[in-house]
Amino acid sequence: MQKIIALLLFTLFSSISFSQSAKIEFSAKDNTIDYGKVNKTTDSGIRSFQFTNTGDAPLVIIDVLSTSGFTISQKPTQPIAPGQKGKIEVKYNMATGPIRKTITVESNATNYEGGRIALKIKGEVIE
Repeated sequence: MQKIIALLLFTLFSSISFSQSAKIEFSAKDNTIDYGKVNKTTDSGIRSFQFTNTGDAPLVIIDVLSTSGFTISQKPTQPIAPGQKGKIEVKYNMATGPIRKTITVESNATNYEGGRIALKIKGEVIE
C-alpha cells in the first residue's frame, strides 16, 4: 500500500513540476495606453502594446479583436519564446473627441482567464 501511495505522489509531483505554460506581461501600466490630448492633424494615431512572455512555454497570439475606430496594424504571427518580447500595434482613426476603447487579445497565456486579455486605450483627439 505504501508503494502505491508513493507512486501516486511521485506521479502527481512529476506532472505538476513538468507542466509548462505561457504567460504574458504587458509593459503598459494596467494594460492601458493613454494617448493624452493629441492633435488630429499631427498625430498618426499609431501606438504599440509591448509585452514579454514570462512563462516557460511558447506564447501564441491567436487573435486580436478591435472595437470600431481601431485597426490592428501589427501582431505576432509566430509563437513568442519564453523570455522574448513582442508587440501589438494599433491605429486609431483620429476622430475628434474622447477615446475610450478596448482591444481584446486571445492567446494561450495561462495567467489570464481563458487566455483573453483586455487592453484599454484612452485619450482625447483635438483639432
